[in-house]
Parts: sequence; structure tokens; C-alpha cells
Amino acid sequence: MKLLYRHIFRQFMTSFLFASIAFAALFTLITMVENLDEFFDRGIGISGIVWYYLLALPSTFQITAPVAALLASILTAGRLSASSELAAIRSAGVGMSQLMRPYILGGLLISGINLLNASFLEPAAAKEKISFEKQVLNETRSGLHEGTNIHVIEPENRIVTIESFDAKHLQASKVTVEQFNGSRLISRKDASRMVFDPAIDRWIMQKAAIRSFGADPGEISFSTGNDTLNLLLSIQSLQELSLQPEEMNLMQHYRYVKEKMQAGFPGLDRARVKLHAKTALPLASLVIIFIGVPLSTVKKRSGLAAEIAIALFIGFLFLGMQKTVASLGYNGIIEPWIAAWLPIILFLGAGALLYKKAAS
Repeated sequence: MKLLYRHIFRQFMTSFLFASIAFAALFTLITMVENLDEFFDRGIGISGIVWYYLLALPSTFQITAPVAALLASILTAGRLSASSELAAIRSAGVGMSQLMRPYILGGLLISGINLLNASFLEPAAAKEKISFEKQVLNETRSGLHEGTNIHVIEPENRIVTIESFDAKHLQASKVTVEQFNGSRLISRKDASRMVFDPAIDRWIMQKAAIRSFGADPGEISFSTGNDTLNLLLSIQSLQELSLQPEEMNLMQHYRYVKEKMQAGFPGLDRARVKLHAKTALPLASLVIIFIGVPLSTVKKRSGLAAEIAIALFIGFLFLGMQKTVASLGYNGIIEPWIAAWLPIILFLGAGALLYKKAAS
């Protein structure tokens, strides 16, 4: 039995490796043909072009891994079925659950690698790629909250408004801090400039105009001077305002979303969908195997070309569904976690039905 498992596992992983390389080469070739003129017009040499597309590979592998896993499972199981090996294996008392074990092991391995890729390698490559686009291609991509018009809802009914934030020099311009007691405004501080002092781990509102409002109408006191401010958002979180979700590793992304939600930031739907997708998409390679293997266990007259066509159709159907549902999440039409997980859940249900049919 172990020999059989090793044989199937080796065939499956070999097919997955070749499929992944083929898809990555195809995707890279298509995008390269579209952008080659622009690269040459900007005087970018071959080494720069190669480096740019190498940086895109982690993202490409992440997207194409489910399709490659599906194709590998269909081809491997299909060969067993076509050569009557599957019939011999099943007649020897090997059930569907036992036959699935090497595929599941391979799927777990692929999903684990994809999860590490989504958590560390892909964000690091995306950061370098976006930097290349800004510096070499002169493209601009604003972050989710690119340091302008920042509104932070803090504990104890305090609202902080920052018109612009300089992450490099740790300073902010045109800062307003409003303190409420229920719905009544009790104080307001305005400063044209605010800087961070690492010695005391506090923000300093320089030459702030401080107004205090009493309970009686017209009861106002006014003073000026420097004032310290302890923001709910950490320095690191503020520096990440200019980052894209693709540039953040999993822990950074989780902290970013958590702190921004606590601070009352609007427009976080896209970031939340991307966060859930970083854990959902790697698992797609495992889930989709439960469609590929049962689908190929039935002996068919169709040849290799038909099996490849089936795999490509189902794989790109999944990718299309994932993109469509994600866009609904980006626009707040559905919950972010649903936008990331719905295609996985639907394909898992389809795989369960196919598995049940193949096992009976």
C-alpha cells in the first residue's frame, strides 16, 4: 500500500510542478507581450524586465496553484483509470478514501507552501514590484489611506483628524483633536504641525490652540502651547497607511485591519477581503482536488486533450468566481469573509457530492 501511495503522490506532485511552471510561463508571456513596448520606450534593459517579472512570480503561482492542482489530480487519476490500474486497485479492496490519501497529502503540502508564500514571500515581492513601478515606470499607486484626511475615533469619545501625514519624517499637518462628553463637545485642540517624540513615545502638538467648553452656553476658555497626544494607532500602523494589502505579510495585514477598525477608519472592505483571501486561496488547492480525483476515476473514452480542457474549464471557472465574488466584497455588498470563502465553500460542496458518487 505504501508503494502505491508513493507512486500516486510522486505522479501527482510531478504533474503539479510541470503545470505550475507552464501556467507561470504562460501568464508571464501574456503580460510581457502587453507591456514590452512600454519597457523599451522607458529604456529599461533586459535585466530590469527579467527582474520585474521574477517579482511577479509569487503572485502568479498563488493564483494558478488551484488550476495546476486540479489539472494534476485529473491527469494522475485519469491515467490510472485509462490504463485499468484503477480498476485493479479498487478490486483489491482499496476504497475511495484510501485512494484519496496521497492526493490529500499532496494538497496539504501545496496549501502549506501557498500559505507561506501568501504570508511572507508574496508581500515582500509585491513591495519590491510596486517600488519598481514607482521609481522606474513612474506609476503611482495610492495606499488604502495614503496619509491624507485621516479620521481616528479613539476611546473616551475622542476624535482625531489629520489632514496629512508624513510617514518618513513622523510628522503630521493640520491636526484637530475633539473631546466629547456624550454628544457635547467639551474641548478642541488645533495645531498646524504635530511631530513624534520617541523619547517620551508621544506626539507633540506644536503651538496648539486649546479651547475648553463649559456646560453653560458661551463658557469658553482659550490657551496656546505645546500639548502631548497619545494616539490609539501605533507608529507602525500609521506608517503602513501608504501600503497596499499585497505588500503586507499576514500579521501586518491582520494588525492593520484590526487597528483601523478600532479607530473607525472607513473603506476597509477591500483590505478585509484581501486579508481573508490570504488564508482562503491557499486552501483552494486542497479543496479542488476533491473535484478532480472523483471526476477522473470513471473510465472514459475521452483522451488527454478532453481531460485538460475539463481541468482548465473548472479551474478558470473557480478563478472567475473568486474574482467576481471578491469585487462584491470590495464594494461592501457582501461580508468580506463571505467574499473570500464563498467560492471555496461552493467548490467544497461540489467536491463532496462527486466524492460521494465516486465512492458508491
